[in-house]
Amino acid sequence: MDSTGTESSTGTGAEKDKAAVGLTKATTARTPAPTPAEAPDIQSHDTFVIKKALSLTAGEYVVSVARPDGSEGEPVAYAREKRLSLRGQVTVYTDASRKSVLAAFKGRDHEVGYMYDVRDASGQSFGSFYEDAGASFLRRTWQVRQPGTMKLTGRERSRVVAFVRFVWEFVPYLEYVPFIWPYRFKYTESGKPLMTVTKKLGLHTRYVLEILAPDIDRRLAIAHTLALDALEVD
Repeated sequence: MDSTGTESSTGTGAEKDKAAVGLTKATTARTPAPTPAEAPDIQSHDTFVIKKALSLTAGEYVVSVARPDGSEGEPVAYAREKRLSLRGQVTVYTDASRKSVLAAFKGRDHEVGYMYDVRDASGQSFGSFYEDAGASFLRRTWQVRQPGTMKLTGRERSRVVAFVRFVWEFVPYLEYVPFIWPYRFKYTESGKPLMTVTKKLGLHTRYVLEILAPDIDRRLAIAHTLALDALEVD
């Protein structure tokens, strides 16, 4: 060390550099990993296309936002039906990896037959639906409930298609085959139309869900549309 203390100053600077590097590493190590991308904002969309994929192990569905021409746009949800479930059980996921649950429903015993509670990822119920057995004798009818918001009654629009479906279910062995003819359900509250579900005719099972009321929870509407197919031969 000379009388000016140059060597001592240099040594101190090196030590500070090492300390800075160590602090940077420690800070980086404590930085949390990036969180997964949030689920698509499905509440901002009014029309969806729900397409069923062929699978030997389970009923698979892809939910997409509908383009103006009615074709499938951006996928916003993926669903899987649990096969051999006597009460019907479907889980809806936010992406194809099936790591994040958007909604799920499963039937439970109720005075009306089976009640289907729709729950979020935490298990909290935010809606329900059930088939109105009495009204369904002539035209298949569903009641959809969104607590504190609305009560929808969904009914097949065509009496002819409803009659064909009725006969179909009484033909031996056909009751185990999904009803292939296209149909449309209209959902109303106090006579006001708020939602429609249309099954399209084609090689693949395909539904178009159109929501006319901004307050309807899109998760509930999608779950119920899936139930129309998944529970068709239950």
